[in-house]
Amino acid sequence: MAGDENAWYYCLTHKAVERGVGCRGGDRMGPYPDEATAARALDIARERTAAADDASRKWDGD
Repeated sequence: MAGDENAWYYCLTHKAVERGVGCRGGDRMGPYPDEATAARALDIARERTAAADDASRKWDGD
């Protein structure tokens, strides 16, 4: 999906949502299906990290 002009991304450098080809891939998160989801990129990452941490604690028996 790289270079897809219809894909949405969140740029970590500019702290903004971008559509299509924008900043370099290492500076952005995505692709996301729509602008609203891309705007939530950091929240989504936090939620996923918390879920992974919780799963790890459960796996370790904590």
